[in-house]
Amino acid sequence: MNTRAFSVAALAALLSACNTMPDRNNALEHARVHLHAAQQDPQVSSLAADELKRAGDAFSVAEVAQGKGEPSTNVDHLSYLADRRVTIAQETADSRSAQATVASAAAARDKLRLASRTQEADTANAKLANAQLSTQRGEQRINQLEQQLSDLGAKKTDHGMVVTLGGVLFYTGQARLLPAARHDIARLAEFFKRNPKREALIEGNTDNVGGESSNMDLSQRRADAVKDALIGLGVPAENLRTGANGEDKPVATNATAAGRQMNRRVEVIFAPQADTVSTK
Repeated sequence: MNTRAFSVAALAALLSACNTMPDRNNALEHARVHLHAAQQDPQVSSLAADELKRAGDAFSVAEVAQGKGEPSTNVDHLSYLADRRVTIAQETADSRSAQATVASAAAARDKLRLASRTQEADTANAKLANAQLSTQRGEQRINQLEQQLSDLGAKKTDHGMVVTLGGVLFYTGQARLLPAARHDIARLAEFFKRNPKREALIEGNTDNVGGESSNMDLSQRRADAVKDALIGLGVPAENLRTGANGEDKPVATNATAAGRQMNRRVEVIFAPQADTVSTK
């Protein structure tokens, strides 16, 4: 082969190699920058380590998909999920930091109150103090319940505290849980173990892709799958009920992939119950 022929062949090989390289994905790069910033934030690293790890794991999934040359829509979706995980980690750290500040202020206030008491307090004042302490403990039990549920991502609604299991929970079009969903299910099971009298309604929801009847059936089967998983982890079956909304209760637009993903969810609804929370 002469020099010219060799050069042409080498150039062709180089161009072919370039064509096989995955294109740069903007959503993935955005998630990468967002994740790096969170990892460099001491507050996020110390107060939301678990959430930050899950964000890193989600980013790795998106990065592997990009490296394998999967469709950009799939990489975009996985990058979006990773980016949302980063946001959750940051918001969790902010929330826990604020809670620590409030707790510190409450401790200082209690210390001042204790210092102001004297041995001249009579029986009436002692009874009043005991009554106040009992009220505080009742409030603490309520706050502990809300805090435990908040750690699971619960939100207050008119029907009680609602834990939303979103993201990628099931295989597409199926009611079989993905292995990645087991972590959130295990955290829910642990909450029930600490509070064995708590009851919950598990509701399945879908996007509007597919027929209304099939979506209703799919949402019911997915709610049942979450219930079965909890029972398998020791939650009493009598504490759990299931329901299905199908596509009737969207929380976002079905016009976008991200919106449809948010609508494909299972919600665990805890009715208000102030006196059954474990303080352990």
